[in-house]
Amino acid sequence: MKRHLAILTIIALALTALAGKKDTITNRAVSIADQRKAEYIFLEAQNQKMKGNFDAFYDLLNYAHEIDPGNTSVSFYLGMCKIRMNNTTEDLCEQGLALIKEHFEAQPQDLYETTFYCDANMQLGHPEEALRAIKLLNQYNPNRLELQVRLAEAYSQSRDYKQSNATYDSIAAIFGDAIQITSSKIENYMAMNDSAGALREMRGLLATAPQNDSYNIAMSGLFQHYGMNDSALYYLDRAQEYAPDNGYIYLARAEFYNMAGDSVGYEQQIYNALTAEQLDVDSKLGVLIGYIRTLMAKEDTTQRINNLFTVLIQQHPHEAKIHQLYSEYFFTKKDYKNAIEQLGYSLDVNPTDADGWRNLVILNMMDDNYPDAVKASEKALEYNPDNLALYGYVAGCYHQMKEYGKAIEAYNQILAMTDSTDLKQLSETITGMGDTYSEMQDTTKAIECYERALELDPLNSGALNNYAYYLAQRGKELDRAERMAALAVKDDPENANFIDTYAWVYFAKKDYPMALLYIKSAVEKDEDNHLLEHYGDILWFNNQKEEAVEQWAKALELEPDNELLQRKVKDKNYYEK
Repeated sequence: MKRHLAILTIIALALTALAGKKDTITNRAVSIADQRKAEYIFLEAQNQKMKGNFDAFYDLLNYAHEIDPGNTSVSFYLGMCKIRMNNTTEDLCEQGLALIKEHFEAQPQDLYETTFYCDANMQLGHPEEALRAIKLLNQYNPNRLELQVRLAEAYSQSRDYKQSNATYDSIAAIFGDAIQITSSKIENYMAMNDSAGALREMRGLLATAPQNDSYNIAMSGLFQHYGMNDSALYYLDRAQEYAPDNGYIYLARAEFYNMAGDSVGYEQQIYNALTAEQLDVDSKLGVLIGYIRTLMAKEDTTQRINNLFTVLIQQHPHEAKIHQLYSEYFFTKKDYKNAIEQLGYSLDVNPTDADGWRNLVILNMMDDNYPDAVKASEKALEYNPDNLALYGYVAGCYHQMKEYGKAIEAYNQILAMTDSTDLKQLSETITGMGDTYSEMQDTTKAIECYERALELDPLNSGALNNYAYYLAQRGKELDRAERMAALAVKDDPENANFIDTYAWVYFAKKDYPMALLYIKSAVEKDEDNHLLEHYGDILWFNNQKEEAVEQWAKALELEPDNELLQRKVKDKNYYEK
């Protein structure tokens, strides 16, 4: 966290400077004056927290704890901060827990602090300590429902399921029975493999409301868990009899048939659920996601799914989530045009969906539709004006459209918005500018950009790769190009383009056997038309001319308008002229 020096300085001046160094503070008795200083700083920390200045809150707590490590209130809040940090680690959490424990040991009767200590121990995998804490707190507060519930949960986490259920029984005796209590007791019985206890508990709940459809569905699920399918189906039938319009019963039936291995029954119930008017949209989407996964696992991804989406869209034509899910489905099939169409419908319904606009940009880029990607970027930037990635997409699109001047403008916009200390972002942006100047045949500026990018971040694998390829294409500084390409491959050994560059450097050095070794590795990872063309070139110079023509032909299938490839395939002696 940033140090809030101004606040710390003001307090230090107001209270006078601390005597001695940090590492000696904990080894001496804390004076009354220092205790007062720490208390004052603690109050200021709380004030900063109320204002939402959480960095200052944390810094001031650290300062107060350095002055008076015996102030357990400070220790508690400092420990809580360590646990709740966005970038917290396991070690920080344990440090925080140790600080909080100091306060617990000193004042176990504090309701909020000890409750937090209990919960933190349960979350961090210390159920026995959580149990000790909550037991002690219950002694001070014997009739608080939330503490009794935590006690039962702590027993359960400690695998003392019988004592957990006994605690739930005590809660029911004092506060009355509740569905949550019954559910928790059933989970404990199941953990103990006590089917009789679990069924007995569920029957007791059902007896309180025999026609409650939810209770009947729950009873069905429990019977099915224990392999008693006939009884399970009986209670599902009862639930539907009592609540014929409850769409959730179709979901329960679908799960029943799915677990029973009855695919026909499962699909029928899925269809019933998705067409049930009573079932809410979110539940239907949840059902559809699961169903799509099932069909895709069976490699059946076509008409049935499309039919179900058609039904859902007819029922809910203005529901953006349905169109969004349909778009995601098409994306998994690499059907980018239909994915774009459905996402467009979703954005028509919800035009303020910032993530949706960003995704539309990406989809259009994947479909090689760069003009529409730029239009979507402009719309996305209305909702994300500070999003550097979007400006990067714009620059990349203009580069692909060969509108290099506009690409450079976009890169300059990114540089103007980038923090001067963010060296990686600056390096990546300047690499992109180098690539653009390379396409513009501006050798001086291209080299300046690549050199500057590597000054800012010497391990920028993109800059290393692109600069190495640039030099190889021109036959310049090939030893340096080889070193740079090797570093890029070392950083990302699965990147086919990086391996291709390494091969092309060897090709430029006329070391054709080494070039062939690496280009084969690249093509094994990705049969991009650019890589296949290089593969053909390298094969030719390794005197494997028939194989070379085969690779050029494969590359031409992927890029039929490439005139250079057409000449290579047509004129089998291309390189000999």
